[in-house]
Amino acid sequence: MRVHQSRWTYAQGWLPPLAESSQSTAQLVLVFGAPAALLRTEVVHPIRSLYPSAILFGCSTAGEILGTQVTDDSLVLTAIYFEHAQVRGAEVAMSSCVGSAQAGERLGEALPHSLGAAEHSAEDPLIHVLLLSDGLGVNGSDLIRGLLSRLPEGVTVTGGLAGDGARFGETLVFSADGPKSGRMAVVGLYGRSLQVGMGSMGGWDPFGPDRLITRSTGSVLLELDGRPALALYKQYLGEHAQGLPATGLLFPLSVRLKADGAALVRTIMAVDEQQQSITFAGDVPEGAFARLAKANVERLVDGAIGAANICRNSTDQAVSLALLISCVGRKLLLKQRIEEELEGVAEVFGAQTAFTGFYSYGEIAPFGPGAACALHNQTMTITTFAES
Repeated sequence: MRVHQSRWTYAQGWLPPLAESSQSTAQLVLVFGAPAALLRTEVVHPIRSLYPSAILFGCSTAGEILGTQVTDDSLVLTAIYFEHAQVRGAEVAMSSCVGSAQAGERLGEALPHSLGAAEHSAEDPLIHVLLLSDGLGVNGSDLIRGLLSRLPEGVTVTGGLAGDGARFGETLVFSADGPKSGRMAVVGLYGRSLQVGMGSMGGWDPFGPDRLITRSTGSVLLELDGRPALALYKQYLGEHAQGLPATGLLFPLSVRLKADGAALVRTIMAVDEQQQSITFAGDVPEGAFARLAKANVERLVDGAIGAANICRNSTDQAVSLALLISCVGRKLLLKQRIEEELEGVAEVFGAQTAFTGFYSYGEIAPFGPGAACALHNQTMTITTFAES
């Protein structure tokens, strides 16, 4: 497995230049970038020409990751050359589906469960699925459930929701015909030689009393303890309430389905003053328990390192590539210290591992090794790839 990487900026263009080191044999090209940069045809058009046989897969972001550097208003490209593994892609438009669950089902149905391998060899089974989705107007929890319902048992899923900085205006998913809003896409990875590691941790601490979710619809929270959700949220945020929904990234909601169960962190996507409701990136089911959460820099960095250790311990092979998907809320809180979480991750894996990824509106990963996949917010989610 080989990896070639490059970054485009307004000031310098592509560095290193794509034409000097690109090869037509790459099977998968990951492209993450600012929405405005992705929409520049003179920038993205050459990618298809240079990698004619590759699956193009990426999205808009709230910050682009290459190595241990985070940039804004740029594009980062990672071309992957697998020695044995195979890849297949699929996509759907949100407008063609009745809800996020059906979109997930269609994506799962479009991926074959195995692919033909070389002569006299067994077929290559589907090992892992990467999922990217428009970050607005989607219920990430439903999308994941729909996808998993159409995949073979044991197939793992990781990915994220596209971002648009802290603007929440328009998000894009990038595939064969360029960047488009209202789209979900998957890439299936096939072959027994491929080892995929996964890790996801947060670092956010809940505060205040437990609140019972007494009224909600999917990802829309209407009441906590019988009180209007938005009014109660504003009470806790104080002066920060004026900047909602953006300031809600700094105070996510910690949700537990059971009083003693594991917590999922949920990020605010929108507020409705008339209904006094809050829309989150994933489900906030009635009967669940909720608390506000906050964090400090050290806790967030420790969470990223913890995710890296979980990931590294899940494979006995040298990791060639690590895909890092972190949350826009973490980026806003870490500010100038944003690269500390990347540097901590890099120390775990070592110099032989290439890093790419983005800051998102939601992270998709299992709770832990062997656990079910779920939508997370405010986490660092890492997916590693190695070929034996």
